Amino acid sequence: MLRRVNSLLNADVLYALCSMGHGDKVVVADANFPGDSIARQTTLGRLIRIDNVEMSRAVRAILTVLPVEEAARMEVMGAPDEIPPIQEQVQEQLDRAEPEIGEMRGVERFAFYEEAKKAYCVIQTTDRRFYGCFILTKGVIPLNT
Repeated sequence: MLRRVNSLLNADVLYALCSMGHGDKVVVADANFPGDSIARQTTLGRLIRIDNVEMSRAVRAILTVLPVEEAARMEVMGAPDEIPPIQEQVQEQLDRAEPEIGEMRGVERFAFYEEAKKAYCVIQTTDRRFYGCFILTKGVIPLNT
């Protein structure tokens, strides 16, 4: 075991996040996302899981170790400006951890799938709420940290 590492961050998650470089993207997705088929097309090439936890807790854990410079959310089909509760909760986590990045940009559902295929990896949760799909772009860690 490691000290001060959120227990939700299993070895696979830590390995993937540590292996990413500046500008690499991680998809954090709900249970409905086609995780395995998309993950096979990413750089890592396999699906990673964080099970039995709601999305905002999973994202909060990830943000304890991953600097983020940009975030995107999957838009609701037919209502791209609608922000479901799951997206509001993730935005709150981002605001706490990385306030300078502002609001997540919206990405149309099928464009989101295409962008996700170009990510470094996919981390899938068991949260079953709709539109709980996010892309986080890794930032840099400043010298004074």
